Amino acid sequence: MIRFVKGTGPINSSRRSMLKRTIAGLLAGIAAPAFSRLSLAHAASTRLQGKNVLVVYFSRTGNTHVMAEYIHEMVGGDIVRIHTVDPYPEEYPATASQAKKELESGYKPPLTTKIENMASYDVVFLGSPRWWGTIATPVISFLSEYPLPGKTVVPFMTHGGSGLGRTMADVGSLCPDATIEQGLAIRGDAIRSSREEVFDWLQTLGMA
Repeated sequence: MIRFVKGTGPINSSRRSMLKRTIAGLLAGIAAPAFSRLSLAHAASTRLQGKNVLVVYFSRTGNTHVMAEYIHEMVGGDIVRIHTVDPYPEEYPATASQAKKELESGYKPPLTTKIENMASYDVVFLGSPRWWGTIATPVISFLSEYPLPGKTVVPFMTHGGSGLGRTMADVGSLCPDATIEQGLAIRGDAIRSSREEVFDWLQTLGMA
C-alpha cells in the first residue's frame, strides 16, 4: 500500500518533474527568440565593428534629416548636415525649378560644410532628397569635393513617389573608387513611421 504524504511520494515527484519540464519549456520558448535576436544583432553589427562611420546628408524640408537621424541612432559614428552658402527657396515649385536648372547646367552650389577629417572615415552613409531623378545638387557638390576613395558608401534618399531613380548609378560615377552599397529610398510623407524599414535595410546590409 502506497502512502501519500504531502511533499513526498510518487505522485508529488511526478508533479514536480512535470512542473520542471513545463517551466523549462516556457523559459526555452522565451529565451530562444531573445538569443536569436541577440545573435542577429551581433551578426548585423560585425561589418561596422572597428569602422569609423559618418552619416552625411542634405535636407531641405527636414524629411531626409529624420531619416539620417534614424540611421545615426542605429549605426553610431558622426553625423553632419550639408549646408549651402545660399539657401533654397521655401516654396517647393521654386526649389524644383532651380534644381532642374542646376542639374541641366551642371552647376554645383557652393557649400559652407567642411569636413576636416574625412580621411578617417571608413563607411559613409550619404543622404539626399530625390531631385529630378537623382541626388540633390548640394550632394553632388559634396561628392565633387569629397569623392570618397576607398570608402564604403551607403546612399539613402527621401522622395515623392519614384524611388531611387538614377541615384545608385550617379553616386557610382561620382565616387569611382568607392564601394557602393545598395541604397534605400523612403517616401517623404511616410518617413516618420519608417524606423523599422530603416532598421530592416541596415540588417540586410549587416550594418544594424
